[in-house]
Amino acid sequence: MSKKAITISNAPAPAGPYNQGIVANGFLYTAGFGPQNPATGEVPEGVAAQTRQVLRNIEAVLTEAGATFADVVKVTTHLQHLKRDFAEYNEAYMEFFPTPYPVRTTVGSDLYDILVEIDVVAALPS
Repeated sequence: MSKKAITISNAPAPAGPYNQGIVANGFLYTAGFGPQNPATGEVPEGVAAQTRQVLRNIEAVLTEAGATFADVVKVTTHLQHLKRDFAEYNEAYMEFFPTPYPVRTTVGSDLYDILVEIDVVAALPS
């Protein structure tokens, strides 16, 4: 198996010993991204705005790997306030993903000063 790291400047830099994405065996696996704007470091207010920023961060990694949201097959989402924020998060999420939607797991998590974190798996186009 070969694997290739994705490291780009237009997505938040890793905060530890990991990469923004890894390409292996025809798939892209992304790190869990928070809602930091990569240019300013700012975090927007509210779960909808944070979800959109997280997905823009993921989109940058998808693009670097030659993929789009249409290629995403699996999404894992962590919400700080699962019951309170799910509906608003879900509305913002649907702005990015075409049908058929990928499979998704959404859980409540104790996040560090953010409301949402998301990672994806994408099948890369041949």
